Formats: sequence, C-alpha cells, structure tokens
Amino acid sequence: MNTRILSLIAIVALIAGASHAFSAENDVATIKTEITKRHDEAVKRLQDWIGQVSIAAENRGYPQGAEYMAKLARDAGFQQATVINTDGKPGVFATLDAVAPKTVGLYFMYDVKQFDPAEWTSPPTEARIVDKPPLGKVIVGRGAVNQKGPEAAFLAALHAIRGAGKKMPVNLVMVAEGEEEIGSPHIPQLVRRPEVLDALKKCVGVFMPSATQDLDGVVTVNLGSKGVIELELVSSGEKWGRGPAKDIHSSLKAMVDSPAWHLVKALNTLVSEDGNEIAIDNYPKPLPLSAEEKSMIEKVSKVRSEPQAKKLFSVQHWINDLPWEQANERLESQPTVNIEGLVGGYTGPGGKTILPHRAVAKIDMRLVPDMKAADALAALKAHLAKRGFGDIEVNMTGGYDPTSTSADSALIKAQVATYKKSGIDPLLWPRNAGSYPGYVFTGDPLKLAAGHFGLGHGSGAHAPDEYYIIESANPKIQGYDGAVMSFVEYLYELAK
Repeated sequence: MNTRILSLIAIVALIAGASHAFSAENDVATIKTEITKRHDEAVKRLQDWIGQVSIAAENRGYPQGAEYMAKLARDAGFQQATVINTDGKPGVFATLDAVAPKTVGLYFMYDVKQFDPAEWTSPPTEARIVDKPPLGKVIVGRGAVNQKGPEAAFLAALHAIRGAGKKMPVNLVMVAEGEEEIGSPHIPQLVRRPEVLDALKKCVGVFMPSATQDLDGVVTVNLGSKGVIELELVSSGEKWGRGPAKDIHSSLKAMVDSPAWHLVKALNTLVSEDGNEIAIDNYPKPLPLSAEEKSMIEKVSKVRSEPQAKKLFSVQHWINDLPWEQANERLESQPTVNIEGLVGGYTGPGGKTILPHRAVAKIDMRLVPDMKAADALAALKAHLAKRGFGDIEVNMTGGYDPTSTSADSALIKAQVATYKKSGIDPLLWPRNAGSYPGYVFTGDPLKLAAGHFGLGHGSGAHAPDEYYIIESANPKIQGYDGAVMSFVEYLYELAK
C-alpha cells in the first residue's frame, strides 16, 4: 500500500513538474512577443537615461542621477525604490516582491566615466542610433555599454514580463550606486545598512547586467573580478620642502629642485625597467593560478581570436611578445601598477618655460586573489618612505579587494544553462581583468555568489564612441531585443 502511494505521489510530482515547465515555456514565448512590441519604448528609455549624465569625478548630475535611477526601478515594477545618502554620492535600494520562492540580487551603477565631446564622432549624451558596419545599428553614448545599455535591457525585461500579464518568477533586490567609476569608496555605507543586508541575505546571489558576447559571439562566464586601488601621487615643493612653492621661470632649474622630476623618479622605483613587473618592497604576493584555472585559460585561448582581440584593443604586441595563451595567463594572474594620467605644469599649445611647483600621477593598481587593498596601499606608502619619497602624498580615492565565485554556485550554473539554451556553449573564465565592487557581496557578512550576465555586445567603455548594439547584422550576436530576452530566460532559470 505504501509503495503504491509513493508511486502515485511521484507520478503526480512528475506531472506537476512537466506542467510547470510547459507553463514557463509558454510564459517566455508570450513575453518574447511583448519584447518585440515594446522595442521602441525600450530603446527610448535607454536614450533618455544616457542623456541623464552622472559623473562622480566631476560632481555632475547629483542627486538627479540617483532620483532618476529610483524612478526607473519603480517604473519597472519595483514596489519600493529608496534613495539612500552616503558620505559621497547617493545610492538606491529597491525591492520587487513577487511572492516567489527564490530571491535574486542585482548590482547596478548609474554613474559613468568622464568624456571630451571633441573626441567623439557622435555627441556622447545624445545617444544616437548609427550604422556601424559590419555590426549593424548601434547606440553611441557615454554609458551605452558600461553599464546603462545592459541595465536598461534588464529593466526592459521586467516591463515585458509585466506587460505580458505574467508573474515575475523571482523576487528582486537591487543595490545601485553612483560612484563605481571612482572606485566605489562609499558602497559599504549602502550595502551594510541593516535593511539592505537583511534583504540581500535572502538572495541566491547577486549579478550585474552586462553585454558578454565577443565580436564572434563567444561568451565567457567570469568567476570573479580583480580588485583595484585608485589613487593620486602628488609631488609638491611645499610638501617636499625643496623646489618652488609656486611655478617659477624654467631658467632657475639650474639652482632649484624640480617636484616633477622628483615624482618621475619615485614612479620609476615602483616597477621594473620595462614597467611590467611590480617592484614595490614587501608588496602582497598573488595566489598562483590553479590547475583548474590554467585549464580554463587554455580552453578559452583556443576559442577566442587573438587577432580580433588585438584589433579591439588597438595593439600589435603583448608584453614580452608572449604567445596568446601565456598572455591570457598573465592577464588573469598578475597584479598591475598603471599610470592613468601624469600631469604637471603647462600642457597647453606651444611651450611655456616654467618650473612647475606641483606634479600629479593618477594611478590604478589591480589586485588578484589573495591580495588585500589595505595591504597593497600600506606597502606602497612604506616603499616610498623607505626610498626617500615620504613627502609624496598618497591620496587613495577608492578601491576594494578582488572577488571569487564558485562555478558550482546556483548563480553561475543558471548562467551556463541559459546560454546553452540559446545555442551558446559558454567558456568559464577565472576572473574579469577589470574591477567592480563585488566584494561587498562575496565577502563578510553576506558571502554570496556574484557575477555578470547578459547577451549582446558593446565596446568603447571609458573611451570615445562607446557603443552598444541595438540591431545586430551578425547572426552570432544578439541585438537589443535578444539581450532583453536573455534576462527573461535567466530569471526563469534562476527560479528553478
């Protein structure tokens, strides 16, 4: 009797599961039609958002950017979206309760990098749709791919689900910040608020909408990101006690020290002669690549195109003329010290014979597991002091530790499954060589899985003519509607 009852229960469960799967597939098909119907309004929403510029480094577009982000969330179906002030720029905390069994976290950024309109072929805030052979029609603007395009595509997915009269398959918790492009100095004040932590603790993981497809349609799933420190090194006559306290005539260099040369000499001690190896005393040591990570890199290097990568990055050689696989191993395993900008004295047209009293180097330092931002910063300061450059100011403007997420996490497994449903065999990749503040999710006290997801393609982040594909001419790459659909599929996969 008990055996027959158990068998009956099993059959009922199978029927219910099959019914649920059919219902989900039917939902997705209906939503796809809704996405097509709403294409123009979704693109217009992205264009309007690109026009609402928020640049933390220039204190531009605040608090309007946060208020706009909150409105976008509410319009997309979040029942509550609150602007939360920090000691820096405000963030947004939003929740969407669908009374679903699973809850998923979202990380958004609403700020963008600075830009010089003179360097663009299309105005960076007008978000024009232009032809870009052989890709198709693209939207050009600051934030187009980093990160407003993919984020707007995710919001369009929510509009389509609701517009199709379907129930959201998961609950959502969104954390959006306005300082990502200056190293997220105040994101802990946002994420570690009790109500935000309580909401995030219910999540299976946190992801950031992205455009993951290469020019040939290849998709990589990142299992983490490098950490970063952003800082300024400032050499001045006032602080040094040598050189001038104001700009003076360059003829006086014959008897007066130069703060600019002082900075150059200090910078030279940070790296090897070719600038490619870190030479900072007692600098934290990176964790060597594991056999599993090396295997990932070997596999990806056989699939991703080296000539295409060189073309995309406008380079002719890798460091030390390394072969493609070894260059990728270096990309994944090595910390870096990079000069973003070097400014001192006169930089206008023609010459101006002065001896500058001040020179500044803008530096970013990328970190890999198991390096800590605090340890790297302390080592840099001690190194400068030991080498006779203790007078040089070290002003850290933002930064954080690297992140790592297991390939076995539900968040990553759902990504892989969703891509495979789209006919894509994604490649696992140890970590993104770029950085984002995922440490607030992967570290204490949350210890959540975190990553990036989304079909579609764009490029030019931080550069002129940044773009995101709207109508793809390449069948291997999804356009805007395809990117929107990928988020719908992902949410349903996460709900399983």
